[in-house]
Amino acid sequence: MVFFFLCMISIVEVYSASSELTYKKGNYLSPIIYHCAILAAGLFVMVITLNIKCKYFKLFTPFLLFLALTTLIIVFLTGHSTNGAQRWISVFGMQFQPSEIAKGAMILAEAQILSAMQTDNGADKRAFKYILIVAGFMVLPIAVENLSTAVLLCMVIIMMMIIGRVPKLQIGKLMGIIMIMVALAFAIIMIFGTDKSKETSKTNLEEQVAQNKKSSTIEKIFHRADTWKSRINKFMSDKEVAPEDYDLDKDAQVAHSNIAIASSNIVGKGPGNSVERDFLSQAFSDFIYAIIIEEMGIEGAIIVAFLYVVLLFRTGRIANRCENNFPAFLAMGLALMLVTQAIFNMLVAVGLAPVTGQPLPLVSKGGTSTIINCAYIGVILSISRSSVKREDDKEISDDTQTEVKRNSQICE
Repeated sequence: MVFFFLCMISIVEVYSASSELTYKKGNYLSPIIYHCAILAAGLFVMVITLNIKCKYFKLFTPFLLFLALTTLIIVFLTGHSTNGAQRWISVFGMQFQPSEIAKGAMILAEAQILSAMQTDNGADKRAFKYILIVAGFMVLPIAVENLSTAVLLCMVIIMMMIIGRVPKLQIGKLMGIIMIMVALAFAIIMIFGTDKSKETSKTNLEEQVAQNKKSSTIEKIFHRADTWKSRINKFMSDKEVAPEDYDLDKDAQVAHSNIAIASSNIVGKGPGNSVERDFLSQAFSDFIYAIIIEEMGIEGAIIVAFLYVVLLFRTGRIANRCENNFPAFLAMGLALMLVTQAIFNMLVAVGLAPVTGQPLPLVSKGGTSTIINCAYIGVILSISRSSVKREDDKEISDDTQTEVKRNSQICE
């Protein structure tokens, strides 16, 4: 039911927020037909996935890891660039993000490692090492072009370690190393990056072009530093800007997102009555939560957030019913991925986090991400069906034993 409601909200809000695509294509039905087709494909994938027995998911792990690593290398070398980020590769005319495959492969691998190395006192110490090795191959290639996705994946990996009872000392050391690496990355971004939101003179622009022609391998790796630095500066700046001095061209996304939220007047304008969708460039994707607030008010925002809370709670109940560790860890990992990404998106939309470019799972308009998120839901449902069937079989077995004992007593 959570999946159903999120899909219904997605259809309504994507249809409302796709005014930019409607204008470009000259057909107001084209964007929503495409989105419904993607959701239908995702539903088909979900139905297939939920009918796969949980034990077979282990067999997919090495193939998915190989596929994810291969496609990540391909996208780094010859990937398609969108909005300055090289995140896409094209297969048979269709574009997809390898990072979406890498996320699922990493969660599968970690769930398998944690389940295979569980002891009475928690996970074996070697599990930590194996998880870091796999994470290194998955996270580092993603971080070059999609830092927010890499951070999101790292958070899920750590949360799964906590759930999998990895020794606290190891997790503590890892957190310390991560803090040092974050500080180092922050320093590199601030050194190599150029804040594009600030005005640049013609002379400086010519110098920048000349430097770009002499780019080295390091500069290629940190070519996204400009974007990261601009987002950090915008988020950390506490300078008050008068409305008449605000530059809507340079800070269009954040500005129009704030306007959409402020103009909702708590109760919202009603479905299809958004105004800021015509000015917000990613209204149907990264900032769809702002459009939901503008149209549906605070109540709509709470309902959407509550649906993700229910998804996490229900998955926890499913994991608690599992007799084996692997399906429990896998279900929780996938749910944490979906919910954490949703939290990222909502925090960005309301201005509590810097712009990250993360879509709202199962709600934002998308292709690869929507279909793969549907597959995640299918895996969780498959685990749920398996656990319920075991409970039913156990109840039947208990009833049979009780009946045998009763007949034996009667015979005696």
